[in-house]
Amino acid sequence: MTENNYSGNLRRVMERIVHAADAAGRDPASVKLIAVSKTQPIEAIRALYDLGHRDFGENRLQEAIPKIESLPDDITWHFIGHLQSNKAKRMAEYFGVVHTLSTLSQIKALSDQPNQIDVLIEINSAREPQKSGILMENLASFREIVLQCNRIHFRGLMTVGPAVANQEDIRPFFREVAAAGPDGWLSMGMSDSLEVGIQEGATHVRIGTSLFGERG
Repeated sequence: MTENNYSGNLRRVMERIVHAADAAGRDPASVKLIAVSKTQPIEAIRALYDLGHRDFGENRLQEAIPKIESLPDDITWHFIGHLQSNKAKRMAEYFGVVHTLSTLSQIKALSDQPNQIDVLIEINSAREPQKSGILMENLASFREIVLQCNRIHFRGLMTVGPAVANQEDIRPFFREVAAAGPDGWLSMGMSDSLEVGIQEGATHVRIGTSLFGERG
């Protein structure tokens, strides 16, 4: 993909964010775009960086480390994959934000490392057994445990939601999560569901395909 392709993709995604925010009566600046760069080469990330983008999302520590070490240090790296407790200490050295906190073992692992890190609790909003995340009825007690950990800076909630053909069908799941975390960050909405996520209050949207194209 050429520089012009990345520029056009970024412009179109930003236009979608602006239009969705305007339609919801929100300031577009209240929505942060996370470019999901998992499986993408360093050159692709660099292309968006050179266009001014600074927030990128990765889901595997081993894949992310060489990218992080090769790219400028003013990038904010968001961890959006399954957090393995035995890798939490090293992950905290590289990432500024974890979007997928959902187990007590993850809390303990992050509490035992020296850096303070921003975290979002992942909600399994569709109650899908194959997906990670806590159930909504367990959020209050889980959040209290998180708040007691001085190495963890609780920021808000994240959800993926179910795979649906009609993106309107994901709206109730986003709305439920938004209602549970009205004062914090809300990470929800991907390439197909960006508009619904923003309409329901997302402060962070995680966009891969619309920026980088289909993964090979």
